Amino acid sequence: AAPRARRPPSDREAALLGRPMPGDRLRAVVVTAVLAIIGGVVRFQNLGFPTDEGTPVFDEKHYVPQAWQMLRNGGYEDNYGYELIVHPPLAKQLIAIGEWIFGYDGWGWRFSAALAGTLIVVLTVVIARRLTRSTLLGGLAGVLVIADGVLHLQSRMGMLDIFIALFVLAAFGCLLRDRDQVRERFAVAVREGWAEASPYGPRLGFRWWRFGTGVLLGLATAVKWSGAYWVIAFALLCLAFDVSARKAAGVRRPWAGVLRRDLLPAAFALGVVSVGVYLSSWWAWFASETATDRHYVEIENVGSGAFGFVPDALRSLVLYTLNVLDFHSGLSTPEGDPHPWESKPWTWPMGLRPMLYYYESGEHVTGCGTSECVSATMLVGTPAMWWLALPLLAWTLWRAVFRADWRYAAVAVAYLAGLLPWFLNLDRQMYYFYATPLAPFLVLGLTLVLGQILGRARAGERRGTGLLVVSLYVGLVVANFVWLWPILNGDAITHDRWQAELWLPSWR
Repeated sequence: AAPRARRPPSDREAALLGRPMPGDRLRAVVVTAVLAIIGGVVRFQNLGFPTDEGTPVFDEKHYVPQAWQMLRNGGYEDNYGYELIVHPPLAKQLIAIGEWIFGYDGWGWRFSAALAGTLIVVLTVVIARRLTRSTLLGGLAGVLVIADGVLHLQSRMGMLDIFIALFVLAAFGCLLRDRDQVRERFAVAVREGWAEASPYGPRLGFRWWRFGTGVLLGLATAVKWSGAYWVIAFALLCLAFDVSARKAAGVRRPWAGVLRRDLLPAAFALGVVSVGVYLSSWWAWFASETATDRHYVEIENVGSGAFGFVPDALRSLVLYTLNVLDFHSGLSTPEGDPHPWESKPWTWPMGLRPMLYYYESGEHVTGCGTSECVSATMLVGTPAMWWLALPLLAWTLWRAVFRADWRYAAVAVAYLAGLLPWFLNLDRQMYYFYATPLAPFLVLGLTLVLGQILGRARAGERRGTGLLVVSLYVGLVVANFVWLWPILNGDAITHDRWQAELWLPSWR
């Protein structure tokens, strides 16, 4: 018998499914692979430079030796001499992997960061393609993320922030995939007629993508505690997605349905799972007999009180955490003696106060064609992108609120979760590298706007004009990145070129 043609989707199914993913999977794989190779070459080239006479530079001096100590001590750190064991262990364990492979040198302590930066390129392409349903726009997002100065330099430093950027972006990708899967399941329920069997809507079964989001958020928090901001933000975003899906499916009481069907599973996947993953990152600390404060409650004879059922090791971790929180909250700028590169969060969106990581000049620096050269690495966002951050944020919020565009809303939530919490304690010392996790979401927001400028494929002359504008803009970004290349990589340049690289007074 001839196969029966599948009926076209109903209006309700179409509202649930939205635009389908493009069918050019092979082309998407090729585009992603090519951009990953380009991103990897850019990240890994001359990775061992610079060093400070063979030692780490800038804040690498905290984390690189701690990672090396973890490698020798079985995964934990206990040396009070470093004095700044104030972050969870995961990123330092990841740095230690590179040191294990290549040894204690620039390549060793930066390998894992460069790999994370390359993976961010891949994730950005995949996520942008899912947001826009366009392989072309996914590829353009990959080009933009390669050409961002912040992600480039942080991928070439043995520091922590590139890892939290990786895990937060991956969690965002899982959350988007969960949204699509939920709507696909609701579309089946609508087609088969059981979506409205209950006023609260159907149960949807176990959601592995949501579970994966919780795992990745736990890993982000195991890099830095600021990952917890995205746990809260993504939990709210996940529930908002669920409400929207139940409304589109025609559920009579969508809000009550989310409270009855989705709230507790979401709390488990994004709350309990992320906390469990975070605690598991301390495995070496729990197993150690000598790690810093591992036996704090026994040594200090701390009474258990009402928490006698909690193991001593876990109570020691809580007390250790409270001590570190006290350190962070008291990390304020000494009056009259601020850090020369300190910045506040209102300067981050446009990159108004970058950071100088490394600087050498004089006769011993050669290669610029003159007797005295400059070699410097400065953390600076590519202005062609970062200087658009505030108008982009305004447009994003307008589209999210007044046009109910869920894509802009999702990107805005992810971006603001990494920015707004820092305004709660402005007396604290803060630096521009804290903005590293914002960069991929800046790129995704720009990509959505580029998609609007580009227009539909069948728009005729309108499409041609849009393609010209988009091409010119992406070319401008790449050219801007090429101009900044010497001060992102420490290439030898003349003093005049060094001055020409410093575009704003606040960059000096």
